[in-house]
Amino acid sequence: VRLDGEALVDRAEGVFVPKHRRRIGYVFQEARLFPHLSVRQNLLFGHWFSPRAASSGIDLPAVLDLLGIGHLLARRPHGLSGGEKQRVAIGRALLSNPRLLLMDEPLASLDEARKGEILPYIERLRDESAIPIVYVSHSMAEVARLATTVAIVDGGKVTACGPASEILSRLDLAMLPGGSEASSLIEARVAGLDETFGLVRLETRAGPLLVSRGGLAIGRSIRIRILASDVMISLAPLDGISALNHLPGTVAEIGGAGGHDASAVDLRIACGGEMLAARLTRKSMVALRLAVGSPVYAVVKSVSVETP
Repeated sequence: VRLDGEALVDRAEGVFVPKHRRRIGYVFQEARLFPHLSVRQNLLFGHWFSPRAASSGIDLPAVLDLLGIGHLLARRPHGLSGGEKQRVAIGRALLSNPRLLLMDEPLASLDEARKGEILPYIERLRDESAIPIVYVSHSMAEVARLATTVAIVDGGKVTACGPASEILSRLDLAMLPGGSEASSLIEARVAGLDETFGLVRLETRAGPLLVSRGGLAIGRSIRIRILASDVMISLAPLDGISALNHLPGTVAEIGGAGGHDASAVDLRIACGGEMLAARLTRKSMVALRLAVGSPVYAVVKSVSVETP
């Protein structure tokens, strides 16, 4: 195990840096704040473990701004919501000046509303801090939204590792028993708004997309996710259908759905510079006479596109 070129663990060389000297910040599944300390005192507790000569450039004012918790400093943990507690826990880990941040299912104990509250702060932490993050999660929605690189661990072994968009769309991984459904991660830019119908127009390498999500600023870059089961396949552009997005492409790969459904098949459709995963029945594939190289249209409902 190497961090910035330094071996933390190397069995061949007999290297094993003690845990308290590795400078790894840890965020638990639950906040585990000290109940008798204020938010300020909980945050500054992390400084006790920070070597004086070491600094990640993050201080208390920076953490308060990054996580939006400046107004909570005088409170005790019992007066905080679940999302607020986790933001304080993240801040405490950051103020220990870590070289690496390990987040162990930090949203597992939160309901959907609190998850939605804290996810933007984790995104900001990813984008604005120079600290690498190892984010452990069983939630593909969280992984798809946050990860740049994905490592899938099964039985203590890394079975796949690579860019998030590549790993989450791989058909062979989706076919494994217990595997997550294949999906597509696409980088997009907000190009326009349809205020009459509350739609947003996105520009992507796969083509333009209309999505039913307001509140996105024009010019903003976002990442969207489309589940394979939310993509229909057509041999020609369709009229008289509710789905607003018809993306031309070519069948690039065909694979069975494995443990998910023996009657289903997964496809990867090359649409421009993106790969779009799609799931349909074997009967539909035969009826459409689909094969690798077949020209098709990927049909996506606006309400099926997951946006931040």
